[in-house]
Amino acid sequence: MPTTIRAAGAVTALEGAIAAIVAIVLAIREAAGHREAFISGYGTAAWFGIIGGGVLIGGLALLTGRRWGRAIAVVAQILLLPVAYALLTDSHQPWFGIPLAIAAVAVLVLIFSPASTHWLVGEYTTDDPTDTGSRPRRR
Repeated sequence: MPTTIRAAGAVTALEGAIAAIVAIVLAIREAAGHREAFISGYGTAAWFGIIGGGVLIGGLALLTGRRWGRAIAVVAQILLLPVAYALLTDSHQPWFGIPLAIAAVAVLVLIFSPASTHWLVGEYTTDDPTDTGSRPRRR
């Protein structure tokens, strides 16, 4: 397993862990009596917990060499890019938006690097160097 996959898995797992921590904080705030007029603390905590848990599992899958974690990581990064853009433009919070954008782009670069792609397709290739992948046609 290439280092690029491990690094992408580590960043993705960190993103998922941060989301899970946010879920815990939101649930604690709601339980302590903090109310927001426009959101449900428990509902938002559940959303962060479910999504963050999935991203955390995908990152851990990549860290342990499971190829299926790549799909979760790619989708998570693609969805985080508009969030980073919104943090930079609409919310005027560059201290959150810039690191998030850098992390998302970095994970995408790591996942689509040649070493990572070669590792991914390694499951579907043969060890026989004379095999061209073509099979004789049956008549």
